[in-house]
Amino acid sequence: MNLPALDHWLPTVPDNPFYRTRAPLWLPNEMVTPPSLDAAQAGALKRRHALLINPFYPKDPHASFGKHVLTPTLALTSIAAATPPHWRVRIWDENLLQGAPPTDPLPEVVGITVHLTFARRAYALAAWFRERGSKVVLGGLHVISCPDEAAAYADAIAIGDGVQLWPEILRDVERGTLRPRYAATYERAYDLDPPPRRDLLPHGSFLTTTSIIATRGCVNRCGFCYLSTDGLVMPCRVREPADIRRQMAADGQPFAVFVDNNLGAKPDYLRTLCRELRPLEKIWSAAVTLDVTDDPSLVREMALAGCTGVFVGFESLSDENLAHARKRTPRTADYARRVRVFHDHGIQVNGSFVVGFDDDRRDCFATLAQWIEENRLECATFHILTPYPGTPLFRQMEREGRLLHRDWNLYDTAHVVFRPKHLTPDELALGYDWLYRRLFSPASIWRRRPSQTAALLPYLAGCLLYKRCNRIWRWLIRHRLVHAVWTPLIHWTRLRHMRFRKRLARLAGITAGTSTPNAVIDAVESRARGLADALPPHSM
Repeated sequence: MNLPALDHWLPTVPDNPFYRTRAPLWLPNEMVTPPSLDAAQAGALKRRHALLINPFYPKDPHASFGKHVLTPTLALTSIAAATPPHWRVRIWDENLLQGAPPTDPLPEVVGITVHLTFARRAYALAAWFRERGSKVVLGGLHVISCPDEAAAYADAIAIGDGVQLWPEILRDVERGTLRPRYAATYERAYDLDPPPRRDLLPHGSFLTTTSIIATRGCVNRCGFCYLSTDGLVMPCRVREPADIRRQMAADGQPFAVFVDNNLGAKPDYLRTLCRELRPLEKIWSAAVTLDVTDDPSLVREMALAGCTGVFVGFESLSDENLAHARKRTPRTADYARRVRVFHDHGIQVNGSFVVGFDDDRRDCFATLAQWIEENRLECATFHILTPYPGTPLFRQMEREGRLLHRDWNLYDTAHVVFRPKHLTPDELALGYDWLYRRLFSPASIWRRRPSQTAALLPYLAGCLLYKRCNRIWRWLIRHRLVHAVWTPLIHWTRLRHMRFRKRLARLAGITAGTSTPNAVIDAVESRARGLADALPPHSM
């Protein structure tokens, strides 16, 4: 059924990415300013009590506030799982808008994860707790890249795998022998890590608490990525698929999010994992690279196992940019075909793009928006190229004198912190702003609608709630109603996907919920292109 071309009648933005008169984006103070510590009153210090904190960070008004509460951080739930049983541990995420961390009783040990963009807030929290007698341990990516900076604000820093280090740190606290620096590699088998402590989380605050890492590390080492930070060596490690299945089943959520850097890094492992997950009849999303579409039968395995969405780092539509960034990816001319492979199997695509590469010129923004709309990407995420300290990109920008400043708070991929090669800083900022306004506009959302009417309503519901309702998101987050509001849409999506899976399995000549013999997969491979017409469209 052909739907009307309503995009001509819906609100949009000018075609010129550099137009000047722009309405300010809504950004309330509590989404940009951390909770005050002035009124916090410290109680009596309690021995063997640990508090783990995810510090507040300012939100970008261009993107959905909902992205910050889709899933909890695994860094702290994993550390909590490594806490000895005779210690009491609590997790506090300042981004859930519940105020400053609890201080009564005063924890004996405070562990704070530190990222570049909220380092200043992490250091302020560290100072507050240290002044009142708590021992403060700092860890995270920024500690790895700038250990000497972080050490000045902590009693101890943890460099590397915190799950290994945390029990040792607490043991030394008990003995009164806490050292200023602890270090561990990521070489240990990932299966040795205990499952995250999801029971410590406020379930109502997240779309799902089932955030999972099945594969740690990445086969790529892109020059702009935090994984290329000096001192960070994270080889690919995997957990047993049966363990992932147990974690998903135990948390009892209908929807899970794999937060791996690239779940498809090992195709054979991904195929085995999918067959393990299929009987659960849950839905999930994951970050993958485009090369998983080299084998459409693998994409089919993902769909049959419950995959409804993928986050793909396209990064750029310029092969020159990708080569300069050392990104191993298919040629950009083949991007569109590979997107269709996902769509043919009912999998939505959230594309991630970086603007500001050295080959980007004034026309790159309009070209990118047009490509996204033509290929009907359900969602797109944009980032201004940001040279993180310790990465090859940072060293290049520093060597060329192109860094504008070192205010880490602004190294958040939403601000221009370097001098682009073929754009002015102002043009790059305007183009980034325009991309979000364009792709989040009602007209663009309509242009990218699914081709079949059956998927239209859930697509519009998800897009409008996620992308167009930041005022509602603030209210949902503050009142811990995120899970309650999203759950009906998740269940609806799951039911639609289960029907989709059954038809997909039937066309492939297999039974949904069971393992698929390789011979059967190979035999039906020639039918892949017909699935898009025979099956319901990609679901939410």
